[in-house]
Amino acid sequence: MKKIVLSLVGISLLSSSLLAEAAENRDRQQSVKQLIGEVAKRETKEMSVVDELRHMFTDGKVSGQIRSMYMEYNEKNSIDTYATALGGSLKYELAEFNGFSGGVAFITSNDINYLSGEGQKRNTELSGEDKSYTQVEEAYLSYRYDALSLKLGRQIIDTPLADSDDIRMIPNSFEAYTALYEGDSFSAMLGHIERWQGSDAGLENKWVKTGKDGANFAGITFDGEVVEANAWFYNFSNASQTDIANGADANGNNSYYVDFGAHYHINDDIHLHGVVQYLKQEELDKSGVDSEIYGATAELVVKGLGLNVGYNESARKAAKHSFSGYGGGYLFTNMDAMILDEITEDRRAYAWVGGLSYEIADFNLLYAYGDFKGDADSTGAKAHIVEQNIGFEYSHNEELTIGALYVIDRNKEDSTSLDFNNDNFRVLVAYNF
Repeated sequence: MKKIVLSLVGISLLSSSLLAEAAENRDRQQSVKQLIGEVAKRETKEMSVVDELRHMFTDGKVSGQIRSMYMEYNEKNSIDTYATALGGSLKYELAEFNGFSGGVAFITSNDINYLSGEGQKRNTELSGEDKSYTQVEEAYLSYRYDALSLKLGRQIIDTPLADSDDIRMIPNSFEAYTALYEGDSFSAMLGHIERWQGSDAGLENKWVKTGKDGANFAGITFDGEVVEANAWFYNFSNASQTDIANGADANGNNSYYVDFGAHYHINDDIHLHGVVQYLKQEELDKSGVDSEIYGATAELVVKGLGLNVGYNESARKAAKHSFSGYGGGYLFTNMDAMILDEITEDRRAYAWVGGLSYEIADFNLLYAYGDFKGDADSTGAKAHIVEQNIGFEYSHNEELTIGALYVIDRNKEDSTSLDFNNDNFRVLVAYNF
């Protein structure tokens, strides 16, 4: 493995990235998964505004990211797998003319054969079974008037139950119609999603329908100097039998999500942050999705050292389970691999996660420990998964970032299971331009 990692580092000096604001907002990340996702996040460029139609094209902006990742799984009860991929994204966005604009972005991931396993030893999470994945990730028209923005087409969306979940090579994007109003501390968003693609949708499926009639959502957000709050509603239609055969899931439900919290800066070196959350899901079309989940998180940051603890609990509903939406979900206990959804079927489930993070100069370090338990279901089966995340990030400048993550999963109820009995190691290098 050392030779492979060294080879990757040599190749990946071509690439890597982190938003400049990520370090400033670390005290506001509410789960380990969100914090991990910041490492790969792409930089956005400010749109030009022009007074003539012809300048709409000549003053357009080009941006992108070159990304390389090595990932390996050391399986306790199966075959070890590994792969190395090189790819990234390229975006062109028109300058704004009388409020109108548009953009198109391509994304790709391609396995490097001599740095990837052969046959059953190849990991397919980076580029799919075909060893190569390329899509038009974004293709949209937009209109902005004062604080109101409208967008039609393929786009990036980040909401509690539909998000980009950018922790591999290919983040999620959506075919959608959205409207966003942004005030000084208040914003409101509504939209309709038809299809989605990305690692969470399955790289073999390309664009997958979000139910027979799509998914509708609406949300409001308040972010004041001390208080923050969110309220969101989602209507997820069920998938047709044809869509299920093509990779879609039966997820019909109405979801109601709210959270409320406060963040207080005692001084420049000490920050406090606490939030409570609630998710209720009502089943539609006999999908099996019906849940009620509570959660809370608290964090203390002192001179770059962050201490965090999160808790979630899902009530038991016979033969029912929860649904974290199209993406990684928003629960406070979400980790790199394990989320509460995995064990909510037909049982009461609960989880707590404790974490440490430390930021010094250009380095960021992370350690998190999560304990996920499920009471006996109707067959008497219990669940108990323990996960540890150990992360490292070096941000050389605003463009280049190198990150590494080591994930340890153990199934305490079944040491012979193929699920959650492995170690996962990956290195990411990304360069924004």
